[in-house]
Amino acid sequence: MTTKAYIKDYPRPQFVRDHWLSLNGEWSFRFDDHNAGEKEKWQEKFEETHKINVPFTYETKASGIGIEEFHPQVWYNRAVHIPKEAEGKRVILHFQAVDYEAKVWVNGTLAGGHQGGYAAFSIDITPYLVFGADNQVTVKAEDSNSCYQPRGKQRWTDNNFECFYVQTTGIWQTVWMEYVEEQRLDAVKITPDFDRSIVRFDYEVRGVEAAGDLRLEAIVTFKDRPVKRVSLAIDRPCLTVEVDLLHEANGPWKRSFWSPHTPNLYDVEFVLYANGQVVDRVFSYFGMRKVSIENGKVLLNNVPIYQRLILDQGYWTDSHLTPPSEEALIEDIDHILAMGYNGVRKHMKIEDARFLYWCDVKGLLVWSEMAATFEFHDRAVEAFTKEWLEIVKQQYNHPSIITWVPFNESWGVPLILRDVRQQKLTEGIYHLTKSIDPYRPVITNDGWEHTVSDILTLHDYVALGDDFLKRYVSKEAIVTNETTCNQWKYAFAEGYEYRGQPIIISEFGGIAFKSDKGWGYGDQVASEEDFINRFRGITQAIKDVAYISGYCYTQLADVQQEINGLLTEDRKPKIPLDTIKAINLA
Repeated sequence: MTTKAYIKDYPRPQFVRDHWLSLNGEWSFRFDDHNAGEKEKWQEKFEETHKINVPFTYETKASGIGIEEFHPQVWYNRAVHIPKEAEGKRVILHFQAVDYEAKVWVNGTLAGGHQGGYAAFSIDITPYLVFGADNQVTVKAEDSNSCYQPRGKQRWTDNNFECFYVQTTGIWQTVWMEYVEEQRLDAVKITPDFDRSIVRFDYEVRGVEAAGDLRLEAIVTFKDRPVKRVSLAIDRPCLTVEVDLLHEANGPWKRSFWSPHTPNLYDVEFVLYANGQVVDRVFSYFGMRKVSIENGKVLLNNVPIYQRLILDQGYWTDSHLTPPSEEALIEDIDHILAMGYNGVRKHMKIEDARFLYWCDVKGLLVWSEMAATFEFHDRAVEAFTKEWLEIVKQQYNHPSIITWVPFNESWGVPLILRDVRQQKLTEGIYHLTKSIDPYRPVITNDGWEHTVSDILTLHDYVALGDDFLKRYVSKEAIVTNETTCNQWKYAFAEGYEYRGQPIIISEFGGIAFKSDKGWGYGDQVASEEDFINRFRGITQAIKDVAYISGYCYTQLADVQQEINGLLTEDRKPKIPLDTIKAINLA
């Protein structure tokens, strides 16, 4: 079941308008290895050397180019017809993701730009357009091999190595356009209060200064049945709506909260009126759910939940970081659920918003994790902080996201064990994240060397269940840094201590079949039987440790040279999905 206003391939399902135009497809393209384009004014007269299929990057086969060598500057151009009847409206150009810095010209005039390869951005291009004519949109994307920029699993060398893969350069998610009024709804932050059966809408309205009487209406429904209709003048920044969690529409008066077993979603329609006339209409949705921590357990809707997560890096054979289709995203989620997992740790990538939408719809828990920098420097701190805060705001409304993970395995903070500056960065990011979202747990350094963190997460690729049980026999030894959690890393950075947080093994497994083409963690296995025995042994061992409240298996699918997925890179199961499910649910 989808939400009321679902539109296939709509790039921003949490904030939907009926009328939009996709600009995906064929664009003119050229490399700019000498960075001569701006000096030579390519934005005024663009001469293509290639065609490219946007939103796929030039490194991918799906783009139609398929050159994997690094090119630091690339240019795009296409004509966009703006109809005469659109005159008087504002024309907004949206980019879901461009890696890493983007500059956008319209008809040769610089309209705007953005820095950050994973956050979406929008530009009002109205002043630069000619209505009733074709208009030239030109984009320059600049990337680098710098380890100061958030890059995640993208390599910074000429060749892949270990678990680092071909870089992603330029436009890699949907480009699209909307026609809107001067007075419009710019954003709505949706916060459910599960215990009080209330939802709060914090809204941003554009064009207030130029408007007369402005009024916002929120119409909440559940499975097409009316719940509440609330209206107020635009003179305060939010409105609250009482939501009855008991609904006959959900069965014989069953509670309509959101969880993996009951992924119930409320639809909400926002209507903006100016002097009594409708000027904007936006559709969204929300889930009534609560994430909390008590007595060393993670609670969902006030009930402890054991998290069975799988690590997912979101790469595909021919399109790399870019999903080949919405159907491919749905297929991944269905595979995860079919294997008995109730959640996913989206690793080193901010995924397409459509993925989060389908996690909301299907009830898959999500840990949202930032792409790492790999060196500590003032420039890295600034770039990381700016983009992470954009991402938290953009993803806030998705009920499926139950945990924020800004840092992983001390990447970008390699001396965090003792370096006070690096420790303070993680503290700062923790508190900044909480200032936007105090309702979800934040993990500041997933894997080890934690500073302030709501969950103590440990990475351990020990192969055998018996060895795992021996290592984790004493909780006290682990949480006090008396022993390491994986033979070489401590649970906490110096100066920090355990404060009763839930403990989750957030990376383990990584089992690979024998091959001379790639690697997994530890010794590779020779047969399906060997794989199942090892998988069962280590998974059951984790479940047998009473103080551990969840786990995350590495990983969903193979990625380029890394062959430790439960699925191949083209999503073929290596082990029957039912077999994996039976072990997870045993």
